[in-house]
Amino acid sequence: MSKIVAITMGDPAGIGPEIIVHALQSDIIKDVHAIVIGSAELLNKQLSMKLFDNVKINIIENVKEANFSPSIINIIDIPLTDIDSLIPGQVQAQAGDLAYRCVKKATELALNNEVGSIATAPLNKEALHSAGHMYPGHTELLAKLTNSKDVAMVLYTDKLKVIHVTTHVSLRHFLDNLNSKRIETVIQIAHDFLLKVGYRNPRIAVAGVNPHAGEHGLFGDEEIKFVTPAINHMQAKGMNVTGPHAPDTVFLQAHQGKFDMVVAMYHDQGHIPLKLLGFYDGVNIAAGLPFIRTSADHGTAFDIAWKGIAKPDSMIESIRLAAELTK
Repeated sequence: MSKIVAITMGDPAGIGPEIIVHALQSDIIKDVHAIVIGSAELLNKQLSMKLFDNVKINIIENVKEANFSPSIINIIDIPLTDIDSLIPGQVQAQAGDLAYRCVKKATELALNNEVGSIATAPLNKEALHSAGHMYPGHTELLAKLTNSKDVAMVLYTDKLKVIHVTTHVSLRHFLDNLNSKRIETVIQIAHDFLLKVGYRNPRIAVAGVNPHAGEHGLFGDEEIKFVTPAINHMQAKGMNVTGPHAPDTVFLQAHQGKFDMVVAMYHDQGHIPLKLLGFYDGVNIAAGLPFIRTSADHGTAFDIAWKGIAKPDSMIESIRLAAELTK
């Protein structure tokens, strides 16, 4: 398997180009073999803004042409439709389309084993939709491109790892569609993912839906109807999974080392504790794909795009982790 990491540019009107340039100059990932998928002209523009005089762009047609030298950024050029009309910090269809085309190209490379993993800079969902690509986010797009049936979003730091039963849906939709089968699927994905990255007997905690995990039906019966049966079924299959745990304490317990991963029921239940405890080093991983995919755990940050102040920490960590997990 290739150990090369493909880095997608994300939405070019956001901070993606900036954090990619900064990340690739970091000593933390100096030994990682990476290629960028995106607009070469935009990356050159970022280099000129940041005065990286010793860094050059190497435009390549295929991975074999890459030159992995410290002063070289290898890029497969995915040009914008009209670069002169790109407005930093604004939702634009051509920016959403570029983000889509970058992910599509990187996925093709990964499926052909030309790269071993993908690290994605953030895209903007509104821009993606305005370009006609109707996906809720990276995870769903990658699932479609790879024909992967069962995928889930993982937020990953050294001390806290969270996987989600649902992500980009409303709370009403989540409650109306919650079922034991999906919870079982996510527990299985969590178990398989942790085994894949080196955990011999993964300890998985499942968060409840309601305050205090329902308090035996006092605050809701979703735990009784859906969560507990799913846990029991996966325990019977030999997995080290427990719960439902009170959502207000289980994430701290995992952060302190009691569990290896927490199954969160919905988007904010998992994102809030992870971003509170690991905002700058958190990495988003799509588990259940045929390859490793990581992402900076933040958005396009349109309010600070192209101003030279974006922090590359999460992008650096996502590239480092993509390379490490591929090994």
